[in-house]
Amino acid sequence: MILRAALCVVWVSLVAGCVSSGSSNPMNTDKGRDAAREAYVQLGLGYLQQGMAEQAKVPLGKALELDKSDPDTHAALALVFQSEKDYELAEKAFRSALNGRPDDPRILNNYASFLFERQRYQEASAYFQKALTDPLYPDRSRIYENLGMTALKLGQRDEGRQQLEKALSLNPRQPRALLEMAELSYEDRHYVPARDFYDRFSLLSGQNARSLLLGARLADVFDERASTANYGQQLKRLYPGTPEYQQYLSEQ
Repeated sequence: MILRAALCVVWVSLVAGCVSSGSSNPMNTDKGRDAAREAYVQLGLGYLQQGMAEQAKVPLGKALELDKSDPDTHAALALVFQSEKDYELAEKAFRSALNGRPDDPRILNNYASFLFERQRYQEASAYFQKALTDPLYPDRSRIYENLGMTALKLGQRDEGRQQLEKALSLNPRQPRALLEMAELSYEDRHYVPARDFYDRFSLLSGQNARSLLLGARLADVFDERASTANYGQQLKRLYPGTPEYQQYLSEQ
């Protein structure tokens, strides 16, 4: 209801603008059609953000009726199909978006993230790197983080660390990068920086099985037995069947 109301607000604004300019129908002008298309795309993305992928297709379909080649519409549809695990359609939509706007860092990053999800890490790395060529893109820290995670998947540990460090230098409040740096530091037996990264992660994010295991390991290093036991209890309660919990048990 709120999303539909948002579209209505945009539509009323369009009509008001056209009335003031002497036009009776906003859809008779390029400006009006572009604004309507943008509103449909935003409505579709709003539905997707609420987990309503099926509903998202309706306004996105209307956006395509206004412009079949619009990159933003195809990029939004790609995310919808990806959420539905319809990977063939998702890739087709990403390709259509990039055909219209091949250097758009947002679309490049989203497509690279799709490739990462599909475990196509070499391709993902290439598209993440291409997304970084725009120095003015405001979310470059996220791309560096993604590139770092991809490098680690490719077995490029030093490269992965460097990219994660770049990500955190641009935005120190990235939980995924902080947890990864904590893990890398722990593996290198650099326990003090590992603890620092981990504490910063904990302030920004909820725990998962992997982070709880690392928390228990760090607590054990610093001889904090109560904390070690607490992390173990959380693993047992929240993630009893996971490899992380089995690993915790084997280390005690």
